Amino acid sequence: MTTLAAVDLGATSGRVVLGRLGDRLELETVARFPNRPVRTPDGLHWSILELYRDVVEGLAAAAREAPELTSIGIDSWAVDYGLLREERLLGNPFSHRDERNEAGVEAVHALVDPAELYARNGLQFLPFNTVYQWTADRLAGVLDLADTALLLPDLLAHWLTGATGAERTNASTTGLLHVGTGEWDLELAARLAIPGGILPPLVDPGVDLGALRPSAARGIGATGARLTAVGSHDTASAVVAVPMTDPGEAVYISCGTWSLVGVELERPVLGEAGRIARFTNEGGVDRRIRYLHNVMGLWLLTETIRDWERDGSRIDLDELLAAAEAITEPVPVFDADDPSLLAPGDMPARIAGWLREHDLPVPGSRAAFARSILESLAQAYAATIRAAAELTGRELRVVHLVGGGSQNRLLCRLTADATGLPVLAGPAEATAIGNLLVQARAHGAISGDLEALRAVVARDFFIQRYEPGSPTW
Repeated sequence: MTTLAAVDLGATSGRVVLGRLGDRLELETVARFPNRPVRTPDGLHWSILELYRDVVEGLAAAAREAPELTSIGIDSWAVDYGLLREERLLGNPFSHRDERNEAGVEAVHALVDPAELYARNGLQFLPFNTVYQWTADRLAGVLDLADTALLLPDLLAHWLTGATGAERTNASTTGLLHVGTGEWDLELAARLAIPGGILPPLVDPGVDLGALRPSAARGIGATGARLTAVGSHDTASAVVAVPMTDPGEAVYISCGTWSLVGVELERPVLGEAGRIARFTNEGGVDRRIRYLHNVMGLWLLTETIRDWERDGSRIDLDELLAAAEAITEPVPVFDADDPSLLAPGDMPARIAGWLREHDLPVPGSRAAFARSILESLAQAYAATIRAAAELTGRELRVVHLVGGGSQNRLLCRLTADATGLPVLAGPAEATAIGNLLVQARAHGAISGDLEALRAVVARDFFIQRYEPGSPTW
């Protein structure tokens, strides 16, 4: 029996999942905690010290359950980072949803044409890509103070072990990793006046990052555990756990706060058509390419519910979804990718504003509003899948929907209807599972390529099938 811990951090919550691998992989969530950004006069920040404390306390809970804990792996959302100078953190990291990015985008595009950027880094334009955030810091005079920039999972790994590096799948989202070489694009960094010296050495998933520092070991109690690099971009870990039997015919949707819709490739797909369609080439485990498009995701629903609850009421999600599913009349569909829906706050008002601007009715009940959100997401998924098939020349026959959204039966059914393809939903814990499987392989508890790891997922976890046009599942 090999015992491992996955630290899985999302933009709204985090958790620590204990994995035991013997004849089968068994999961136990030992800690959950919220992760909420804080707005201060200078912008929107992550409470990184609070998050680190929650991670340490969660790992301590894992160590109490399994004193023989072998390994720990950390994944999180992408693009955000902390700046260090001689080990000292230069302020709380900004959230990627902060408004400062606008200045960074303007400054970068004044120096490098967006088409050239795409040819170099393969990334779809998103105003919060790290290269724009670093440029915003440069304009503010902050970047000159730093000697190291660490993406958030790498920052937490540094505090736990002292290791300094940039895990490659997450580094691929910064905009400064060359899509062809897989190495830092120092020429591009120089053109943007981003000091190359702040970029740490690149690290591949599966690399041993070392033992816990004494301060971390005291707080956690797992003195023998080592930190292992995993696909630290949470989508990279989630894609490891997509139980694809034929990746050439499959499309995945990693559905949580964001929905990442794409296919797995051996080589990047570049060119103007992909750039205009806003498809991105991100790094995957084992140097695979995650060719995907970001769709806004269940952020739309959670932000809507959060706004509804500002009057002190509590909304039961299961009851809301049941009421939404019972609706038989048509509901309006909006553009789930519209940039106006990116920022937090007032989500119902902004969706209603979009509908009015396009001469569409605003749903009259909360159930109908929720149904409109899910219908809009399903239509966005379908459009993205059609584009992925056209851009790659693949005939896509099945949709794998993993992550928390796989538990939303209505969303899964609407996605099957919108795409005309069967939807295989699950596992819900795909990110943690992928994190754990990469650790297990690194420590010799399992062997093989990604297909061998996915065979473990197919064997050990239940997958629900939804057929298009079916009222049931």
